[in-house]
Amino acid sequence: MQQQREPSASESYFWPSVWAIGLHVLVFGMLFVSFALTPELPPAKPIVQATLYQLKSKSRATTQTNQKIAGEAQKSAARQTEVEQMEQKKVEQEAVKAAEQKKEEAAQKAEEAKKADEAKKADEAKKADEAKKADDAKKAEAKKAEEKQLADIAKKKAEEEAKKAAEEEAKKAAAEEAKKKIVEDAKKKAAEDAKKKAEAEEAKKKVAEEAKKKAAADAAKKKSQDAARKSAEDKKAQALADLLSDTPQRQQALADEQGDEVAGSFDDLIRARAAEGWARPPSARKGMTVVLQIGMLPDGTVTSVSVAKSSGDGPFDSSAVAAVKNIGRLTEMQGMKPSDFAPYRSFKMTFTPEDLAL
Repeated sequence: MQQQREPSASESYFWPSVWAIGLHVLVFGMLFVSFALTPELPPAKPIVQATLYQLKSKSRATTQTNQKIAGEAQKSAARQTEVEQMEQKKVEQEAVKAAEQKKEEAAQKAEEAKKADEAKKADEAKKADEAKKADDAKKAEAKKAEEKQLADIAKKKAEEEAKKAAEEEAKKAAAEEAKKKIVEDAKKKAAEDAKKKAEAEEAKKKVAEEAKKKAAADAAKKKSQDAARKSAEDKKAQALADLLSDTPQRQQALADEQGDEVAGSFDDLIRARAAEGWARPPSARKGMTVVLQIGMLPDGTVTSVSVAKSSGDGPFDSSAVAAVKNIGRLTEMQGMKPSDFAPYRSFKMTFTPEDLAL
């Protein structure tokens, strides 16, 4: 039968050491998991210290060696246990510190959460108050706008009614004014018609009177002209008869005397003939005088008429010139002696309205 080999001292402490270390690792792991899961630390588990004893020894030397090794192992285990205890204490302290820090952090977070909640509530309350104020302001603005709209409508209605009333009043006033104007226009027209009728009657009467006066004047003028013409012809005939029936000396004396009379009668005849062809201008007035320069031929033809001295009124001067030119020829001057005609070849004659029976 083969003898079984006894394990050495190192081999005898190997597995117990491994198991001890594994147990410590397990304990540390459980502590860590427990610390991570709960803020409170579980009570520390007792450390199991295993001491291995060798029951049998072959020799004294071996026994001493084993004892020495066992002592060293025990010391090592004790140091290891002390280190482990210190580490465990340190871990426990750190765990406590971490738990306290975590607790503080949780309290701080709770405080911050509380403050945040309070701030949130305050902000929400502020927002609610602002929203309420905004809603109240909006409602007030809407009410104000509605009141303004109603006021505007009322104002517009009042203005329209006032305008309508004013228009009605204006129409009424215009109608009254138109009616009044029609009456006044009718009265005015009647007055104007009466005035025009009276003026027409007066004008007609005046025209009739003027025509009557003109007819009388024309008749008087013609009678005067005829008388002057007859007187001149009678004087001329008498002068010729006297010249033919008397002695030569007597005939010469009578001719000279009758020549002067004939010359004067021809002046009157020229004025009378000029009056027949004279058209009185509107500007002619009594007292106007124009001196005409007249040229004639022995047969009594008027050859030239010009103004020697103006009256100061051009139309009157022109009318006098035209009146003398319209004579054309005085047949009564035919047969005059050259000595009697000599003064009429070129002479001056004064022409006035009085001379023309104006």
